[in-house]
Amino acid sequence: MNNENQNIEYKRIWQDDNLKSICAFANAQGGVMYIGIDDDGQVLGLDNVHKWQEDIPNKIVQNLGIVCEINTQEEFGKTYLEINVQPSNVPISYKGIYYVRSGATKQELKGTALQQFLLVKMGKSWDDIVCEGATMEDIDRNAIDYFLRKCADYGRMSELSLNDSTEIVLDNLDLLTSTGDLKNAAVLLFGKRPSRFFSGIDFRICRLGNSESDIIVQDMVSGNLIEMADKVMDILKAKYLYSPIHYHGLQRIEPLEIPEDSLREAIFNAIIHKDYMRGADIQMKVYADSLWLWNNGNLPEDYTVDTLLAPHSSRPRNPKLANAFFRAGFIESWG
Repeated sequence: MNNENQNIEYKRIWQDDNLKSICAFANAQGGVMYIGIDDDGQVLGLDNVHKWQEDIPNKIVQNLGIVCEINTQEEFGKTYLEINVQPSNVPISYKGIYYVRSGATKQELKGTALQQFLLVKMGKSWDDIVCEGATMEDIDRNAIDYFLRKCADYGRMSELSLNDSTEIVLDNLDLLTSTGDLKNAAVLLFGKRPSRFFSGIDFRICRLGNSESDIIVQDMVSGNLIEMADKVMDILKAKYLYSPIHYHGLQRIEPLEIPEDSLREAIFNAIIHKDYMRGADIQMKVYADSLWLWNNGNLPEDYTVDTLLAPHSSRPRNPKLANAFFRAGFIESWG
């Protein structure tokens, strides 16, 4: 027998507590539970196997609302049960609690992990849900105008759209619900004070000397996300990065010590792909010979660093934010 892993679990006997593991399988990639086998994969057999073959499916349906295929298997004259659990497209709970399979264990989902799980199962992203308590009064028209000018400059919106109302702009970006409520992305992108509704949405910059505790200078950029990258770049140019002077013929050239296009792209990615459900600011540490950029969040499910280094499809964490940044010409493509 294989060892227990993401998709296999062994149980000596049936207990109703096993429903938690079946719930976890259904909420992840699916899996197989064997009843009558110990943790080492040794077949012990199961008494009254045919009775359990009738009782267990009823317990699964009544408690989890799913149907599993259950088969009898035999080895060395000992009979055991095989319960095949298919991954569910909707979230499954057991007694109001959600479990998910992680490695060879089941994990109870709580807090932001639970919220993120439920959103994914419903086919939604955090930036696509309603921002409770926000109204049009919370939207900064100056930020809307800034966005429209960028769109027109990059040819991704007609000049005629520069006069569109705030409501039309937000609706065209799918940042309003059918009832006119603002979505989280609307307030993050164009809010007068997004920090009234969300925590951990600032961009912190510090210049370090020889150690983490040797802080030479630091700044914090607040406000809406659509204008944040420009503000960060202005501060970096003014206080943190050098522009060595050289000449090409008679022309004086002052390029930034780090290629500006690459730096902007890194900043845009940090803003767009941050996990805004967790309250941690984006952080940039500037050293004498390097730059360190961090945001809160994990790689997409099933992605590794090797995946990113090879041809791969884009999975933006915040599709609404990514779409707005694309329209403004800040990123070349997405999706």
